[in-house]
Amino acid sequence: MKTGSSFKIFLICLMAALAGLVFGIDIGVIAQAKDFIKQDLDLSDTAISWVVSSMMAGAAAGALSAGILTRRYGRKMTLLVSGLSFVLGSLGCALSGSGAMLIISRTVVGLSIGVASFTAPLYLSEVAPRNIRGTMISMYQLMITAGILASFVINTLIRKGTYSGSAEQAGQAASDFMFSNISLGWRAMFFMTVIPSVIFLLGVLFLPRSPRWLFSVGRDQEAQKVLHGIRTTPEEAEQEAEEIRAAAASCIGRTSGIRMFRENKNFRRTVFLGIALQLMQQLCGINIVMYFGPEIIRNAGYTSEFATNMGTIAIGLTNMLATFIAIAYIEKWGRKKILLAGYGIMTLAMGALALFIALGQSMAAIISVLVFIVAFAFSAGPVVWVLCSEIQPLAGRDFGITCSTGANWLSNMAIAATFLPLLGCLGNSLTMALYAVCSLISIFVIMKFVPETKGVSLEHLEKNLMQGVALKDLGQGAPQKAPKPKEN
Repeated sequence: MKTGSSFKIFLICLMAALAGLVFGIDIGVIAQAKDFIKQDLDLSDTAISWVVSSMMAGAAAGALSAGILTRRYGRKMTLLVSGLSFVLGSLGCALSGSGAMLIISRTVVGLSIGVASFTAPLYLSEVAPRNIRGTMISMYQLMITAGILASFVINTLIRKGTYSGSAEQAGQAASDFMFSNISLGWRAMFFMTVIPSVIFLLGVLFLPRSPRWLFSVGRDQEAQKVLHGIRTTPEEAEQEAEEIRAAAASCIGRTSGIRMFRENKNFRRTVFLGIALQLMQQLCGINIVMYFGPEIIRNAGYTSEFATNMGTIAIGLTNMLATFIAIAYIEKWGRKKILLAGYGIMTLAMGALALFIALGQSMAAIISVLVFIVAFAFSAGPVVWVLCSEIQPLAGRDFGITCSTGANWLSNMAIAATFLPLLGCLGNSLTMALYAVCSLISIFVIMKFVPETKGVSLEHLEKNLMQGVALKDLGQGAPQKAPKPKEN
């Protein structure tokens, strides 16, 4: 039977990871479009806040419902639903003539983002070979950061070159600008998200189904065919097929992951660990930095439009470039070591930010922010998604990842909603110190509970879990490399 090449496997994983690119672009666009939208559609502060937050609300709903879709219809079909929702939601945003239509369209985009944030890492974990599984899932996070950066750069250019009417007094005409008015400007920002959405949707059509899902629903022959197409040797494909078949036996006929959660205390352990990992990812304060980056830059004393734009782009660029560290070293250093290093640096950087804000040291505060972003981007950003997609047993994987991904989006909303009240209550410095304490606590959680999963098959992790092995030891006793091809 013909086997797949390493390049083919890479292309499959890259196409699935494109969900992250669309995800990142959609996250970044609203930050620079909202001022134009508010003016053009004559929206109140309350209405524009609904426009901004509707995406996160949709994402939370999408993440919580994705488990049902992936379990019933498979990972590939769920990614197709996400891609179609991306396209329709983005077009709806660009064509919106009112705040209500824009909120509805943004909610559709949010639903697709929530579904994608659940399904793409899950699909990658089940399709990628064990020796590059962490790298491929980290590529999804890289695509998110690339999308955010691309959105920051493109939308900065659109904003700068868009006619707002104020330039008439300086003797300039609308024709001197990129777009003749702000209505075309913000709509162009949303139209830019349609292009990668269509590419992603078309690319998903050519993806193979997840072999693990196929085995779990009793389609063994189709699953074996897929495995032979995405593994480099027949021996590797057959060995993996046997491991999956044994694990999948418990899935056929199972009614729901909820029942497994109620009945199996070992499964409950990984569900709670996944939730804890996603809460830790949010409680470190990363999205405060990303959402309120321009405000942090202005509060540090850099108030010009140019400084704010360049600072925002610098945050996005730093976030993307540092993710390459995870891609390069996650299979060498391991998940746990990278997490410990990242949270250690984040604790120090956020603590330093609190100190420098109190002392009024603007440049040192900005440097602390960038160091914090570097640490997050090579550790908690990608590695939490990797671990959450690895530690759940096959029979309850959809439910387990639903819980952890839902926790991510719900905590994301909660932290965004409480940030400004915290600033009013504690002040800038103490608020940042609070996030530093959260990162410090996370270090102890990682040391106590997080396993090392580098090079370990999903089936071996599940076997240890169901035998009652301690969470931090789930990866022990497994071969660290895939089987070598036989010599001719």
